[in-house]
Amino acid sequence: MPKDKYTAVWLSHSSISDYLKCPRSYFLKNIYKDPKSRRKIALASPALSLGQTVHEVVESLSCLPASERLIPNLTDQFLLAWTKISGKKGGFKSAEEEEAAKVRGQNMLSRIGSHPGPIIRPAIKIRQDLPYFWLLDEDNVILCGKIDWLEYLPDADGVNIIDFKTGKYDEDPDSLQLPIYLLLASHTQTKPVLGAAYWYLDRDDEPTAVKLPDLESAEKSLVPLAKKIALARKLQHFSCPQIHGCRACQPYEAVLSGQAELVDVRENKDVYLLP
Repeated sequence: MPKDKYTAVWLSHSSISDYLKCPRSYFLKNIYKDPKSRRKIALASPALSLGQTVHEVVESLSCLPASERLIPNLTDQFLLAWTKISGKKGGFKSAEEEEAAKVRGQNMLSRIGSHPGPIIRPAIKIRQDLPYFWLLDEDNVILCGKIDWLEYLPDADGVNIIDFKTGKYDEDPDSLQLPIYLLLASHTQTKPVLGAAYWYLDRDDEPTAVKLPDLESAEKSLVPLAKKIALARKLQHFSCPQIHGCRACQPYEAVLSGQAELVDVRENKDVYLLP
């Protein structure tokens, strides 16, 4: 099959995770479009809204010279970004729930301001809005995703991948995030990837180094999954492994059955809130 990015299967860490949890959930989150609006569907979630808002502020810093990154007031930027997901739009069901999440976000950005670490050191910005490369030419599969931060290490002329974590729990050691980010960073910029770290902004003043796989192992872990998802899309086979649905797909089935409230339209998606 010739390469065609308009008909290709685009895979990311989040979409692959969706498929591993439940193929039906993957379909409803990544393929299905409402027949009336012609838009995909999404669920409003406090944790997701908090994470997206913090990441939006941090991403804006990567566009600035290192010496200017702490000049903007991060709290002011955060509060401005928060207006886009306030109330039901962000999945908040009470003022108390929203306020608690907002305070957590402000504390995370205050931590960056007090302990900037890599934020004020040289960094590399990948030029693509959505970095991607062809993972499988013959199956027309593209791997894509945004890497939070690429710290430039001038002494070694390489980069260190940093992923900002806004959740309360550690990343699963078996997560495919690092293999995906390693492949993306290796194919979308010219510097060798020398290390990686997770920065748990809720609790840590600095990033925690994690072991990177080698490129061959990273590709080996992803290719069979990519082929499986590409075949599922070709056959249109996306069944939940459980008879009555699972925790991953049931919330989206509730949207389809009219049990959720439409609260926003964002990034060409209809955003719903479950009661």
